[in-house]
Parts: sequence; C-alpha cells; structure tokens
Amino acid sequence: MPGSLSSLTIGDFSRATHLSIKTLRYYHRVQLLEPAQVDHDTGYRHYTTDQIPVAQVIRRFRDLEMPIEQIQAVLRAPDLTARNRLIADHLSQLEQDLARTQQAVASLRDLLADPSAAAPVSHRRVDATMAAAVSETVDVGDLLPWFLGALGELYATLDARGVAASGPAGGIYATALFAEERGEATVFVPTAAEVQGLGRVAPFTVPAAELAVITHAGSHADVDRAYGALAAYVSSHALQVDGPIREYYLVGRHDTADAAAWRTEICWPIFSTGVPA
Repeated sequence: MPGSLSSLTIGDFSRATHLSIKTLRYYHRVQLLEPAQVDHDTGYRHYTTDQIPVAQVIRRFRDLEMPIEQIQAVLRAPDLTARNRLIADHLSQLEQDLARTQQAVASLRDLLADPSAAAPVSHRRVDATMAAAVSETVDVGDLLPWFLGALGELYATLDARGVAASGPAGGIYATALFAEERGEATVFVPTAAEVQGLGRVAPFTVPAAELAVITHAGSHADVDRAYGALAAYVSSHALQVDGPIREYYLVGRHDTADAAAWRTEICWPIFSTGVPA
C-alpha cells in the first residue's frame, strides 16, 4: 500500500485535506477516519486518495459543530434516506441555535441601547380564585418542558369535562425555584366551578394577594428585564413581603405561536400602601 500511487502519507493527506496531523491522529483514535494502513514496524499511517472526499465531508460537518458521534452515525448510516435524516436533524438544531443566538443578540442590543426601559408598574388586589392546577417540585432546568406539559394537560382536562376557563392561565413559583434552582411550581387555569381531579390535575384555590404588576411583552428570552424592573420598584418603595412570584399569561403559547404577541403579567407580592408613585 505505501508504494501505491493512490497512497498518501499522513503529512500529504493532511495537506490534501487541510486536517492537521494531530486531528487525523485523533480521528484515528476515535475510529472516525482510520488510515488505510498502519506500518506495524514504524507506526506510520497511510491513507488512500479515495479517503479524501470522506475527510472533506468530516471537515465540513465539524465546521457545523456536529459532534463526533453524530458524524460517525452519518458515515455508517445504512442508506441515503437514513443519512439525510441525520443531517437534516442536525441542520434543524443549528437553525434553532441560530435563532436563539439572534434573539440573545437583539435582546443585548436593546439592553445596551436603553438599559432602563421598562413597562409601568401597577398595584392590584386579587381575590381568592377557584382553579384547576398542576403542582410539582421541579428543577429550574426542567421548568419549561414541565410548564408546557402541565398547561397542555390542564386545558385538555377542562376540554374533556366541558369546563371553560374563566380567565387567563397563571403560574405561582416559589422563591427556592429561583434561588436554589429547585422548588415548587404551580400552573393553574381559573374556572367558574370546581373541577374534579384527574391525573395530575387537581382543584386549587389561587390565594388572594396584594400585587405589584408589570406586563412583559414578547417571548420569555429577556423576561429577566421585567423581573429586574419590578424588583427595583418594589424595593425602592419598601413594599416587598414574603411570598411566591405569580405570573398571568394574558396571551401565551396556548393562544398563538407568535412569540412577539405574547403578554405576561409578572406579579410581586406586596403590602399595598395605596396608588403607586
């Protein structure tokens, strides 16, 4: 093989593929791109020219940040359909990552342009409200999928029982969920009549409360800005009391897939002293 015209030393193969010798040795070690022959006496690696296209494909997949394991799966796919499906799945993930990056960049630009921009804060007293709810102690990293599952289960249960919501869905979140990354979360949908429990769904009374309220527009990617503005307001007015944060989803995922149209009320428990200054 080393004397064949189709054979390349690792140095020549490196020049031909723009993959460093260190990288080629690593790909050999993880069995991603193995040499056509390794000299048992010298340990020299030799590649064939028909391995160049494979190396070029690998290089482009790595440029797209595809993990080694996924590249191996693509190269070993049993047929073209399976191979294309794996590639399409990775491209979809890249598109999602790009969308998150663009969203983060836009949010950061907004923050740098006007760090103090925030919606006005109002005060509200809410009476105890009957609702159907799902409550659980969750990790903050699991909060979004848990929230979506709980909300879907709530609406499905109400629909199955022929019960209409009497107001927007909401959530109550313990301080530990933010501070300790694990705590109790409750998602609820107000109802005019008590709902019989089914699965995780149980009847629930949303407690009465005095609240300072700010409305966040858009997705929750930069909801921390609204939280920060609300916390600063409550602290500066010496209004804060112990109690969980509350959110009301005036327009949310259940209503529209257009995140720009979402409207979320964030509510901080307070001791009300009258009309906000």
